[in-house]
Amino acid sequence: MATLRELVRTPAGRFVARYAVILTVGFTILALKPINDSVVNRYTTFVAHEARLALVLFGDEAKVEGQVLSTPRFAVAIHNGCNGLEAILVFVCGVLAFPATTWRRVVGVALGLVAIQGFNLVRIVALFYTGIYKPEWFGASHVLVWQSLVIVFAVSLWVLWVQRYARPTT
Repeated sequence: MATLRELVRTPAGRFVARYAVILTVGFTILALKPINDSVVNRYTTFVAHEARLALVLFGDEAKVEGQVLSTPRFAVAIHNGCNGLEAILVFVCGVLAFPATTWRRVVGVALGLVAIQGFNLVRIVALFYTGIYKPEWFGASHVLVWQSLVIVFAVSLWVLWVQRYARPTT
């Protein structure tokens, strides 16, 4: 059985160790009250406004008050955890931990942010319409289906980035 020290000497072990450290630091930073209040809450409100625009494009009279997205037919509060930041963090930490050039990391992070945000927007709109048309499915769809899909999307996006775009620096 390999010791932890031997494992960290391997490229895969170094990646896992870097990933764990970066992810822990990232989640810790997001959990800090000043960051939550000044960054996370503003971002979540931005996500609610994006979803409102999407609903308006679909013909709904949507509005946002704080982080509550509503139409005359349904309303939902978008909380931390529904804003896509966790999936973004999972992806970004993977990109940062993987051995690649700085330019490929920057491009990967930028494109990944856009892709994950777009996927999360689809999630919010789909959940909103689930709440309107099949409210009994909302809870399971939110927790079991879409939360998993967003994380799977982020991890799949990272795998794609590694396979096609990341070029190790060593």
